[in-house]
Amino acid sequence: MNYITHPRKNIRLPYYDYTSEGMYFITICTRHREAFFGTITDRKLILNDAGAMVKHTWQTIPDRFPSVYLHEYIIMPNHFHAILEIDHTTSTQLGDIIGAFKSISTNRYIHGVRNQNWEPFEKRLWQRNYYEHVIRNEKSYLTLTEYIQNNPLSWKEDIFYM
Repeated sequence: MNYITHPRKNIRLPYYDYTSEGMYFITICTRHREAFFGTITDRKLILNDAGAMVKHTWQTIPDRFPSVYLHEYIIMPNHFHAILEIDHTTSTQLGDIIGAFKSISTNRYIHGVRNQNWEPFEKRLWQRNYYEHVIRNEKSYLTLTEYIQNNPLSWKEDIFYM
């Protein structure tokens, strides 16, 4: 495949302290949006073993970062959405959490490729960056929670659908 590269621009909010207490909506995509984690059949998400591994890896993030609380999340065939909360007792940065998640899940995926015949990936499992949105109020939180819950229902209209 021939992919065109574009200059990277910073997508983080300038002057925002990502160690501050707050809630974040994140989206992480697989490299080239390849569907490694399952399928959507009859508008229902069916995770494969790799998808179950990603789910388990996400669920263990609070073990590594005790000041992080997980809210709604979903593993889609080629991307992942989640809402997480960082409490005020930490200096943990959002990027550290996402970096650890991507690293751990990539290493586990490589193990699955070697030992369980999972589909191999080229160079990286995940895209280099991730999308984040600072949740500032309850209305935004509820809207994003509903979006996550309904994501499989609108898969064919999803911007990440391939």
